[in-house]
Amino acid sequence: MHDQLALAYGPQYWWPAKTPFEVILGAYLTQNTAWKAVERSLDNLRAAGALSLDGLRRLTLNELQTAIRPSGFYTRKAPALRAFVAMVDGEFGGSLEAMAGAETEGLRRRLLALPGVGQETADAILLYALGHTVPVADEYLRRIAERHGLVEAAGGKIKYEALAGLTRAAFADDPKAERARFYNEFHALTVAVGKAHCGRTARCEGCPLAEDLEGSF
Repeated sequence: MHDQLALAYGPQYWWPAKTPFEVILGAYLTQNTAWKAVERSLDNLRAAGALSLDGLRRLTLNELQTAIRPSGFYTRKAPALRAFVAMVDGEFGGSLEAMAGAETEGLRRRLLALPGVGQETADAILLYALGHTVPVADEYLRRIAERHGLVEAAGGKIKYEALAGLTRAAFADDPKAERARFYNEFHALTVAVGKAHCGRTARCEGCPLAEDLEGSF
């Protein structure tokens, strides 16, 4: 699938951000909203000089809520972002570089303990912002996996870990040093095909994976 999608869509250059902290902001803000709305929020934060840890620290809660309002759920996301900054300050000396150097599993558990951080957000932060070798799964991959019969649902629903495990297994034979790059690119490519073809209603005509779908039954 990776190879078919890469041939169809080319390099995705993900995550669309200039700094690791901007990736983290995007991972929080994109929850339950479209990326266009996230871009408006990031523009507001940029105008406020708050696309950095120092900049975000200077904003009051009300100012932060106003800046990220376009992303929706701002009364929940603003305190969640402040909790993340407090964790970086309290446990890693205010340094994302120090945070990135922590052991992956322990850091993932710590992220999941924060308000507003689920498995997808935690893994996106680990992979795209902090450079850890972890796969990211999302709703697009769930739809692809379900429609292509790649994994069985447990209790009627495909679990996140089962989806992440598909990616982990697919690249298990590749050199460890290359896996983060493959995880990065594969997640971006599944988003690309998901937006084009694998929405709530499947639009299989012209999909790069259509032949694989037909061959899976």
